[in-house]
Amino acid sequence: MHIVITGVARGIGRELALQAVARGWQVTGTVRRAGDAPEGVREILADMRQPDRLHAIGPQLGAVDVLVNNAGVIGPDRQSTLDMDFEGFAQTLMVNALAPLAMAQAVRPQMRAGGRILTISSQMSWMGYAKSDRIAYRASKVAVNKVMQGLATDLRAQGISVVLIDPGWVRTDMGGPDAEDDVTDVARGILDIANTLDMARTGRFLHWRGKERDF
Repeated sequence: MHIVITGVARGIGRELALQAVARGWQVTGTVRRAGDAPEGVREILADMRQPDRLHAIGPQLGAVDVLVNNAGVIGPDRQSTLDMDFEGFAQTLMVNALAPLAMAQAVRPQMRAGGRILTISSQMSWMGYAKSDRIAYRASKVAVNKVMQGLATDLRAQGISVVLIDPGWVRTDMGGPDAEDDVTDVARGILDIANTLDMARTGRFLHWRGKERDF
């Protein structure tokens, strides 16, 4: 099993990489700074703020079974609808929505039928409520949900499954110390999904425990 994970320097990505190595999987991880990947992970330097350059990653990988689009940012300090840092909003969209698609395009030629693409989304993307805090982040996750839903449609004929993952509120640097879910448990659940995902669930939005949730 060869799994590629973006953003393995910290948080969920780092824990995913550590647990995948412990399972005996071949693990490739992207980082922005050399030396930031965990031990046992093949490191590739990549900046998710530059999605137009990510295509160069594909030829470096060999055959890939799973891609996990994990890298993400919470967005700028000012991200209210009434006071928006538009440059920061654009960068949030770049990292959280455009880069996952660019990575999928880069990795797809390295995948055969049975390949799996998982993208970390957020419960904050849910369209069923009208909360407005962190609106740049929320909007970026709504965008990536729609992009990956469309990708699932386009890759169905090739036998490559694509899902979104809701990781919950996780105790990481981004989630903070008061978050509900332990990063170890969340990473384990995501890897279990990655290991068992098939075409029957492609295009869906899954909680990290495996249950389907609403968009």
